[in-house]
Amino acid sequence: MSPAGHPVKAVLFDRDGTLVHDVPYNGDPDRVRPVDGAREAVALLRAHGIRVGVVTNQSGVARGLISDGDVRRVNRRIDDLIGPFDVWAVCPHGPDDGCHCRKPQPGMVLWAAGRVCTGPADCVVVGDIGADMEAAERAGAHGILVPNDRTRPEETAAAAHVAPDLRTAVRAVLDGLPTGRVLANERPPEAAGGPRATTPADGPGAVRIPPATAPGPGAFAPGNARGDGSAAAGAVRTRAVGDSRGRPS
Repeated sequence: MSPAGHPVKAVLFDRDGTLVHDVPYNGDPDRVRPVDGAREAVALLRAHGIRVGVVTNQSGVARGLISDGDVRRVNRRIDDLIGPFDVWAVCPHGPDDGCHCRKPQPGMVLWAAGRVCTGPADCVVVGDIGADMEAAERAGAHGILVPNDRTRPEETAAAAHVAPDLRTAVRAVLDGLPTGRVLANERPPEAAGGPRATTPADGPGAVRIPPATAPGPGAFAPGNARGDGSAAAGAVRTRAVGDSRGRPS
């Protein structure tokens, strides 16, 4: 772990169960409901010049339950309600597809860190399940678990850093890379962190990930200015076993 006070350059959030309430295989933007404090947490990071992104497993695409377009529409709704985010990385595969992007694989974390021009060692991944924390560790990033009622007890026990909510996680991040297992930073937001600066974000369109830098075939990243509305070539369409939140099965 880096010394306390080392500045965090980017925070990558899990989507379902972390930023928004989990609706399995959701393809309807009207069903998006932000988690309490999500918008304020993201805004606080942006105000301090920290880049923000989303890394999300969406195996419903591989299952044929939702389309790439459904995922993009939901992501745009989240971007409107909580963002804007600097980068989106989406894995459409199932657990048996052998990709390198599906969490707990590190591909999306590595790709998203590169997209915002920083190394994974300067990134924090915030999520609600063990796969999020494992993806962070494999990528060389730092993880903060924010448990909810669907987080397994063993996942909480195994996490290196745990925060009770997004606000606490973000306030701790503003002091630098996380230290200590249980984060409980109760200071007011304005007392945390360094100089404030705003950082422009790309729009919420979709973009192909070049094969040389892709976290896996078929991954796509709404959040780039190209906005070509397409997924990467080779997206898998076979049905897969596993839930929408990326737990290994």
